[in-house]
Amino acid sequence: MPESSSGTSGTGVVPDDAVAGATPPGHARSGVVDRAGAAAAGPVAVDRETLRLALVVGGLVLAVLLGFGLGRINAPADPARPAATANGATAGDGGMHAHAPGTGAHTHDGATVTQGGGDGAAGLSVTSAGYTLVPSNAELTAGRAGELRFQIRDDKRRAVTRFAVVHDKPMHVIVVRRDLSGYLHLHPTMAADGTWSVPLGPLDPGSWRMYADFTAVGDDGGQVAVVLGADLAAPGAYRPQPLPAAATSATVDGFTAAYTGTPEVGRSVPLRFRVTGADGATAPLEPYLGAYGHLVALREGDLGYLHVHPEPVRNGDEVTFWLTAPGPGNYRMFLDFQVGGVVRTAEFTLTVA
Repeated sequence: MPESSSGTSGTGVVPDDAVAGATPPGHARSGVVDRAGAAAAGPVAVDRETLRLALVVGGLVLAVLLGFGLGRINAPADPARPAATANGATAGDGGMHAHAPGTGAHTHDGATVTQGGGDGAAGLSVTSAGYTLVPSNAELTAGRAGELRFQIRDDKRRAVTRFAVVHDKPMHVIVVRRDLSGYLHLHPTMAADGTWSVPLGPLDPGSWRMYADFTAVGDDGGQVAVVLGADLAAPGAYRPQPLPAAATSATVDGFTAAYTGTPEVGRSVPLRFRVTGADGATAPLEPYLGAYGHLVALREGDLGYLHVHPEPVRNGDEVTFWLTAPGPGNYRMFLDFQVGGVVRTAEFTLTVA
């Protein structure tokens, strides 16, 4: 634009009492009787018996030491220790955290990125990473303009007031009808007490869902990117609309947006969009919020949220987005683009096998 320390492995460790009970050469507990019995056989017998005991005890000590060393080398991983990532950091570490393009909200240098779903979709929870979305008015009036108000609160129930500016805004809000027939991309303003507000145009009756896409700045200066979701209601006669058929092109206000590429489950795939005017010529796209387009994808059913941004440099007339589908199913994609100072949204249905 929504996150142990490990001790030494027990394998191969020799307890202190086991070490104390070892029998070093010349001090074997059972050797006292043996040595006494061997004394009658004369000096030669004593020397041979002493040598034999020394070799046996020395071998035992060597075996114990080797077992300890091999146990240290081959000790199994401590299940309490976080798994190491490809760059050597451990899972759950703060600092820079980059994920595959399209798998979650987005990547921010220096910010820990939190994803709401176990499969890569975000916005499935009202609480994540210690932050909670608290709408002030979860019930809206259908058919009339209104206002959406909410706060982001931390794990101490305090209203959060420090946010990083990402893509020109500190807060991005997406509002969608549950049947994916309505879509709004909004940028609210924040009051001194941490309450965000934004005007809403008339909404159709039904169940809606809002997503707050933001990067919070903690007391220690650390940044956490989160997408939180909450349900809204516009009471009235709700008539769900069927999802339009899958298509790779869409027309809005005389502009046609079309893309190439086939998203796959769990694999980052490029989608290349081209926008043309009524005459078929490439539309003169303008930067909008620091990019030549914004793409939001929502999964039919649970409304899992994916938000990706394009590559910073266009490939000729095309704008490339990298998208990873978290699972099979139908998705509704919303592409925001700007021409002549006006932002338009092209809508697509995508089916992932």
